[in-house]
Amino acid sequence: MILPIIAYGHPVLKKICSILDAQYPNLSELMDNMWETMYNARGVGLAAPQVGISKRLFLVDTLQLENEEEGIKQVFINAELLQESGDFWTYEEGCLSIPKLVGDVDRQKEIKIRYQDENFITHEKIFVGMNARVIQHEYDHIEGILFTEHLKPLKRRLIKRKLDNIKKGKVEADYKLKFRV
Repeated sequence: MILPIIAYGHPVLKKICSILDAQYPNLSELMDNMWETMYNARGVGLAAPQVGISKRLFLVDTLQLENEEEGIKQVFINAELLQESGDFWTYEEGCLSIPKLVGDVDRQKEIKIRYQDENFITHEKIFVGMNARVIQHEYDHIEGILFTEHLKPLKRRLIKRKLDNIKKGKVEADYKLKFRV
């Protein structure tokens, strides 16, 4: 089932998410719905707060990117970012919760992360390049951080009106959005 994506301005996007346990009701169905929602919106990642659930869960699929690196398709539960390293590199990011808005974000090229997969098996891995970037973006969501907070101050001032319009529901997207009531 395709879920509505929570739009900028909704308080769930600014909360630090709580731990997800294996007894969470209908977890498998939630993950299936999140994959379907992400693909419907043509995203490469989706975090639980973006569908209104303040839990430490996000999905990443970089296989669909035309990229020199090997892509991943993975579920991350209760992720903990252990280390960021390497040179910073700038790349234009966007977000399904902030439609029609992009900006250059500096992130480090390599991360080390501990997480559980969909079977609650714990892994500790290093990711680089685009995989690391998408994971960092989605990880920020479960920490209550949006990509716009990483933008340079001038860019943040330039997009303020657009963000205010999104808060007011004055934005169109090719997928269903849910606004703060």
